[in-house]
Amino acid sequence: MAGGNFMHRVVSYLMNEVLVNSLANSRAFQRFAVRTSKRIEDISSIAEKKKQQLSEQMKDLAKNFESRNQ
Repeated sequence: MAGGNFMHRVVSYLMNEVLVNSLANSRAFQRFAVRTSKRIEDISSIAEKKKQQLSEQMKDLAKNFESRNQ
């Protein structure tokens, strides 16, 4: 039983190495990775801007609420 587990790990490791090396040397995959990374950065930037806008809106809402209740 233990021998089978060992063989599975060896085969898995070797397949992983082949896959990683083939993807690392693939121009198409490199372009995909760069585009994906750029898109994630863009989305993160947009989310940060929206977060700031919502924060400002909440501050304004709180000020308006306080001024109406006084």
